Amino acid sequence: MRLTKSWVYTRRVAACYSSCVSREANANRVNVTLDEVHAKKLRRLAERTHVNEGTIARSLLTTALDEADPDPRNVTALLDGIAGAFERAELGLAQVRGGEGKPLDEL
Repeated sequence: MRLTKSWVYTRRVAACYSSCVSREANANRVNVTLDEVHAKKLRRLAERTHVNEGTIARSLLTTALDEADPDPRNVTALLDGIAGAFERAELGLAQVRGGEGKPLDEL
């Protein structure tokens, strides 16, 4: 039987299923959309390390969150650096005010 790339993993993959990564029913799930450039970069990194893209993404996000400075001044600077974020927030606010939103408790 010939193994395909998707089935070839390093020994490190066992660490992803240890107690440090929550696999419980109450684990938090986050969906992230990447632009084409970052998606391609993630794909290449996953191929080079023989690890699933989701595993690499989870590890990178966890590291970034651990290193993030919670000081409000730095959070503001971070948000200001996201292209179009303010405009999207304003649009969302206008949509909610226009009755297009849905209360969170109804989701």
